[in-house]
Amino acid sequence: MLTVLPLLAAALLGADTVLVSPAWLSAHLDDPGVLVVHVDRNRTAYDAGHITGSQFLPLSSIIVERDGVPNELPSVATLDSVLESVGIGDDTRVIITGDPLSAARLFFTLDYLGHPYQAALLDGGKEMWVEGGWPVDTATVPARRGTLTPDPQPELVVSAEWVKDHLKTKGVVFLDARPASDYAAGHIPGARNIFWKTTMDGSPPVLLERGRLQVMFRGAGVGTDDQVVTYCRSGMQASYLYFVARYLGYETKMYDGSMAEWTGMPGAPIESGAAE
Repeated sequence: MLTVLPLLAAALLGADTVLVSPAWLSAHLDDPGVLVVHVDRNRTAYDAGHITGSQFLPLSSIIVERDGVPNELPSVATLDSVLESVGIGDDTRVIITGDPLSAARLFFTLDYLGHPYQAALLDGGKEMWVEGGWPVDTATVPARRGTLTPDPQPELVVSAEWVKDHLKTKGVVFLDARPASDYAAGHIPGARNIFWKTTMDGSPPVLLERGRLQVMFRGAGVGTDDQVVTYCRSGMQASYLYFVARYLGYETKMYDGSMAEWTGMPGAPIESGAAE
């Protein structure tokens, strides 16, 4: 059973469940329980200027290499400790910014830990925040350690065997988040392709309007009641497409091992060619 931030609390915040605008964040930045977390591969963008009060979380702290497969989930205990250290607790409304793939990875991680209504991405990230005229800061505020109660949802992360068993299952759609050229070179049989970057537009890039995203997913063969399983090369691009599918309301899982694992498995089928 999911342990979630109550929907009423999210409603009182006035936020979309998984996506907020810079204007919304500006109005609620000082609200109790709202925490901005900047996730990235390094501190360069954060140190150059970040949203006031935001905490930096290195991507490396929420991914590990396991059995030669990169970007896997660390243990629940490790994730719990890392996230608490930047102030994330059971009642924290986490607004995530930083590199889009890193931000989406934290979103997925919080889903996995059983907090699906706790996190939201900042649409357009820090770049849109700056473009809107809201200030940034270079001062780092010490984090107040949070108290997080994990309720792991292992069913959100599917294994290679699960993928093999569901390749022809009606109602399960595999979505490859890589560029079309990578998809054409070799993909999981029957998978469809939505390159994660095509779900955004503009400069700075923001998420496409919901209706356009729905058309995109329908064009990839995703029905209203289908279950979406995202994958890529090593689970990062798939994290963003996972976020988009969740934003659209699909029941969503991720094959975190992705092609890095799949191509190394003896007998694992590979299909090539461009999307239909």
